[in-house]
Amino acid sequence: MAKTRSAYFCQSCGYESAKWLGKCPSCSQWNTFVEEIIEKAGASVPDWKSGSSSTQRSNKPAAIHEIIYSEENRLITPDKELNRVLGGGIVSGSIILIGGEPGIGKSTLMLQVALNLPGLKVLYVSGEESEQQIKMRAERLAPAAGLKNAASSDTYILTETSTQNIFKQIEILQPDLLVIDSIQTLYSAHIESTPGSVSQVRECTAELLRFAKESGTPVFLIGHITKDGMIAGPKILEHMVDTVLQFEGDRHHVYRILRAVKNRFGSASELGIYEMQGSGLREVSNPSEILLSQRDEPLSGITISAMLEGLRPMLIETQALVSVSAYGTPQRSATGFDTKRLNMLLAVLEKRCGFKLSAKDVFLNIAGGLRVEDPAIDLAVVVAIISSHEDMPVDSKICFSAEVGLSGEIRAVNRIEQRIAEAEKLGFEQIFISKYNLPAGRGVKTEPEWQKYRIKIKTVAKVEEVFNALFG
Repeated sequence: MAKTRSAYFCQSCGYESAKWLGKCPSCSQWNTFVEEIIEKAGASVPDWKSGSSSTQRSNKPAAIHEIIYSEENRLITPDKELNRVLGGGIVSGSIILIGGEPGIGKSTLMLQVALNLPGLKVLYVSGEESEQQIKMRAERLAPAAGLKNAASSDTYILTETSTQNIFKQIEILQPDLLVIDSIQTLYSAHIESTPGSVSQVRECTAELLRFAKESGTPVFLIGHITKDGMIAGPKILEHMVDTVLQFEGDRHHVYRILRAVKNRFGSASELGIYEMQGSGLREVSNPSEILLSQRDEPLSGITISAMLEGLRPMLIETQALVSVSAYGTPQRSATGFDTKRLNMLLAVLEKRCGFKLSAKDVFLNIAGGLRVEDPAIDLAVVVAIISSHEDMPVDSKICFSAEVGLSGEIRAVNRIEQRIAEAEKLGFEQIFISKYNLPAGRGVKTEPEWQKYRIKIKTVAKVEEVFNALFG
């Protein structure tokens, strides 16, 4: 039997120390070190097959021109939103971590995906719920997956927390896909510490990683998050996996956002949108329709921006409210938008455009619960602020897509053709873009690729040009 020793681990980042420290030298957090009993360094590596121990195989360096490369095999699921976020489907042998708040729908999403894979054997391992609880949810989700009942699916449920017992059942069943709910509930007999500790999470993930790479079976891990919104456990957990997905949304609203934070097999800026219903999660194929509110009359302070999230163009609504400050210090509040960038845009309006906003309260809201980082929303933000300041509404058939610089210039943004095509598809009549999106010396009418659009394209170079065109 291997000798054991104790070590201290930072519960925030997983830093290991031989003695207790008040401040973590890696993440600078205070009072995060906890003593754990671990195996002695140099012990044999546990093998996922039969839970036995084996010696690691020694690899030799290979010349890069000798390495045989082939396109990765992807499992295309019926869930188009999940396929988009993963970069085109589930890669064989990949390990995917999904994090989100309690009750947001992580288990619902994974069970719905498992039920929706006809002809594939899926093993759903739960360490938090009983078999009866999972069966009740499966019967409710079966119609959304196109099944009469859960019995029509080739999905197997295992309620277990020991990785050694899980791997024994995997050898017997030979599943095509493995779902772990959740990684914080698993424990390995090779580590003498409680489930959810830094060493247990790291060891269990390492065993599952070896299983995924050696067998070619994709593995989904469901992870808890902390009060700060970060995935619980050591930071190394996110480095070990191939893909990290964040499931976001407000439990009191019906829409959920699946966002890629890290993806070794595709873009790390994609997102998928779902609607939570009684029968499960419904894919939202056209998010622009839910992000744009319907209004009976024109209102000031509301503009529409054509933005991109990853490769997906979307039109979102920006709402601004400017009012006289009732207190000594004006308030600056933004929901779904960077407050520092809002202050910068207000300084541009004050310095370059002559609008006196220093004594005004400014509130900004991005409709739909999204958090926007695309700089193409800048022009819509400044127009919404001035619209509310002057109490003059902007036509609901006009949208904007441009970045605003510190000198008040309108800067070009990437992939402008996709933004224009999305605006035209939704029935907008005019879009404001930067003139620097066009090649030097050429105009909209002379560009062949622009002539196919029915929407009127307005090119501008300064913020003042936009205000003069809209408000006179």
